[in-house]
Amino acid sequence: MTAERPPILDVRDLRVHFPVREGFLGRPNGWVKAVDGISFAIRRGETLGLVGESGCGKTTAGRAILRLIKPTGGTVTFDGADLAALGRGKLRETRRKMQIVFQDPYGSLNPRMRVRDIVEEGLIVHRLGAAAVRRATVLEALASVGLAATALDRYPHEFSGGQRQRIAIARALALSPTFLVCDEPVSALDVSIQAQILNLLTEMREKHGLTYLFIAHDLAVVEHVSDRVAVMYLGRIVEEAPAGELYRRPLHPYTRALLSTVPAIGGPPRERNHLSGEAGSPLDPPSGCRFHPRCPIVRDICRTVEPRELNLDGHRVSCHAVEEESAR
Repeated sequence: MTAERPPILDVRDLRVHFPVREGFLGRPNGWVKAVDGISFAIRRGETLGLVGESGCGKTTAGRAILRLIKPTGGTVTFDGADLAALGRGKLRETRRKMQIVFQDPYGSLNPRMRVRDIVEEGLIVHRLGAAAVRRATVLEALASVGLAATALDRYPHEFSGGQRQRIAIARALALSPTFLVCDEPVSALDVSIQAQILNLLTEMREKHGLTYLFIAHDLAVVEHVSDRVAVMYLGRIVEEAPAGELYRRPLHPYTRALLSTVPAIGGPPRERNHLSGEAGSPLDPPSGCRFHPRCPIVRDICRTVEPRELNLDGHRVSCHAVEEESAR
């Protein structure tokens, strides 16, 4: 990807904290820091992979960017506009350009609606075109994802998981978006179907000039669809780099541990890095570096001082050990 292209999405210090209450109307006695100060930008036409273990906050981040969840703090700038500063009408108009493909193709489609109604719903909400125009748009969207017009009057339960995800993609594409959040779009599918959906998403990106935030926990999947990859741990991004650079030279010990589980095809086997214990709680994250209780190269400073972010020629990482090494 070329560095000259301006970012279509610019996220700065995004935070999403959920209150923990005693009783239904009780005052908060704590906060779950699901997303706790992440920053990144995505250039137009680019795919950023956001990866991490379950519970790291990546799905919450994606939904907060689309304002499906209200952020606690930080800014999200889309196509030059601060989403928090937009009025209701302008935000509604902007949301048409920002769509999402959810993880579960079974739960994300209304079982009582026919496919024609599912794909057309967004067009009706945004008052786009007369009935005949909407029908043509629905047919075009279905055809673009490989579904025939015979699907129009069928219900979601009549389709396989892969076909349902194609319907979900068609629903998003019907509104002619420029930015798509793909939230674990293949994790609920059989392995044999995953490649088909990934190829479809890649084809749609090239055909329509789309920009993706691709959320996943499987680094093998992310490697083949992303231009850059950001690694998230317990509410924060610990490393971000161009995909090839990150897979070839991971710097953060958490990234190295994740990559060690990815099979190496056509090359030497990767060194295994087993992590001990479980990720900490976002309700009470560890002091200092949040990864230090599980880190195989932990220093004393890691337990008390939060590492600052280093930018090593476009390779961002937050790690005391890497900072020590780079200072030599």
